[in-house]
Amino acid sequence: MTSKTYCWAIIDAMREEMERDTNVFLIGEDVAAAGGAFGASRGLHKAFGPLRVRDTPISEEVIVGLGVGAAMTGKRPIVEIMFMDFFGLCLDQIVNQAAKMHYLYQGMFKMPLVIRTSVATEMGIGPHHSQSLEAWVGHVPGLKVVMPSTPRDAKGLLKSAIRDDNPVIFIEHLALHKLKEEIDDDEDLLIPLGKADIKRPGRDLTVVATGLMVGKALQAAQTLAGEGIEMEVIDPRTISPLDMDTLVASVIRTNRAMVVSSAHKPFGFSSEVAAELQERAFFHLDCPVRRLTPPFTPQPFGKGFEKFLHPDVDSIIKAAREMLR
Repeated sequence: MTSKTYCWAIIDAMREEMERDTNVFLIGEDVAAAGGAFGASRGLHKAFGPLRVRDTPISEEVIVGLGVGAAMTGKRPIVEIMFMDFFGLCLDQIVNQAAKMHYLYQGMFKMPLVIRTSVATEMGIGPHHSQSLEAWVGHVPGLKVVMPSTPRDAKGLLKSAIRDDNPVIFIEHLALHKLKEEIDDDEDLLIPLGKADIKRPGRDLTVVATGLMVGKALQAAQTLAGEGIEMEVIDPRTISPLDMDTLVASVIRTNRAMVVSSAHKPFGFSSEVAAELQERAFFHLDCPVRRLTPPFTPQPFGKGFEKFLHPDVDSIIKAAREMLR
């Protein structure tokens, strides 16, 4: 067992898969000699050379288009788009090409493409770099969307994504990059896509949290446990396909549900989960599903302003107490 950061877990996953399969390669802005804009490809250029770890022009549409074409020919590209905010520049390639190619050609082509990208909510870097836009791609049939919250999950899910024959959007939260966790060095760690993880079992309230919010929910659960309140914390890990069976089974046990997300409430992930739970577990709910999200406004500059807008440990505790009255 070795203590690994989230960032190094990502690097290890790519290195192991590139060693295992010569069809796997990495492209993106500054991923080669520079080791990635956030250090998430350090050492790979030296290990695998410029043909398999290649810098690209600053053109998100070209980067994803190259990945789509390579995947159609049997390669397994990992494409890095620096921030998810930049998906607006390459949505045509993602939504109209990558997601649909397998269906348009009646299964003639597979699309083993991974698009790695970052969200940076609460990091104070402004409205063009701080949006949590997983609902954009979660809405599109043909795409799988992954959002790990721990180093072990990041490694296991990325390895599974690289081996998947479908396009996978792999979303990393930059604030988690320094988070550490013990990971078995010898294990070929594969975590299946589409399977939620119960991070903390409980009997009184189900909290569904994603990305950065998982840690906050766990801190809140620890505090509430001192008051005799046992809160179950579930990390879906995969946004699409969403493991609703695990979420529904939890709500049937606890009779209450809260969704905590860095994304906005209107038309977002939290709204989808709330709607599904109220369709599938309505008669088990003792109160309406609660959604904790930032307000429907562009992200401001400055960590102080952002943190004021986003759910925190105290707001989760407050909402939980209100739901249990």
